[in-house]
Amino acid sequence: MKYSEKKRILVIEDDSHISEGLELNLALQGYDVMTAPDGVYGLQQWKKWQPDLIVLDIMLPGIDGLSVLQNIRLEDERIPILILSAKSAPDDKVKGLYYGVDDYLSKPFNLEEFLLRVERLLTRVSWYSKKGYSAAAGQSTSMKTYMFGGNHIDFETSVAHCRCGEIRLTEQEVKLLKLFISNRGKPLSRSKLLEIGWGYTRSMTTRTVDNFIMRFRKYFEDNPKKPVYFKSLRSVGYVFDHNSE
Repeated sequence: MKYSEKKRILVIEDDSHISEGLELNLALQGYDVMTAPDGVYGLQQWKKWQPDLIVLDIMLPGIDGLSVLQNIRLEDERIPILILSAKSAPDDKVKGLYYGVDDYLSKPFNLEEFLLRVERLLTRVSWYSKKGYSAAAGQSTSMKTYMFGGNHIDFETSVAHCRCGEIRLTEQEVKLLKLFISNRGKPLSRSKLLEIGWGYTRSMTTRTVDNFIMRFRKYFEDNPKKPVYFKSLRSVGYVFDHNSE
């Protein structure tokens, strides 16, 4: 192995045979490997273990792989993520790239090709880090500020300037705002907001989402009772519309 210290790889895969096979072969290459059988546990291990690369299946129990991907990208645009999935339809690949995946390999796959892709991703992210660049595909620059109406959000300082004056945003508020902005104009169900925004835990309820929307309307709407940005969609969820000015 070419690295001075072991690189950590997190494999989020529900098929135990594939997971065990990847763990063994990656370990033989000198990597430190951890596996997770579902999306919820995978997100927990990502935060706790802080891997250098993630191998991610799309079809996972609990939270699907694309929701896991979006959750991670709301906080970390630099970590390389390789999707390994039986879902090889063009739409799935496009979605993965749009949400910030670095590489995509369809099952069944060639083991040697997989190992070479892993090595390439780790080498590339190491080079980008030295140069001070972001290595995430489709995410070459992080979202630093965003303006809509008379509102201005600074994501670097977590401060919003809005109708209420200056607001110090919480970490979760920042995360949800990024999620809405990156999906502007697209309906998001309460369950999808829970999956992506919180990594979905059973202790969370749809009321949790509603409470955050109420906060956003209070911060950013001229008339919170008649929202033009954070709109409710009956029987669906919410949509962020910044073209309603």
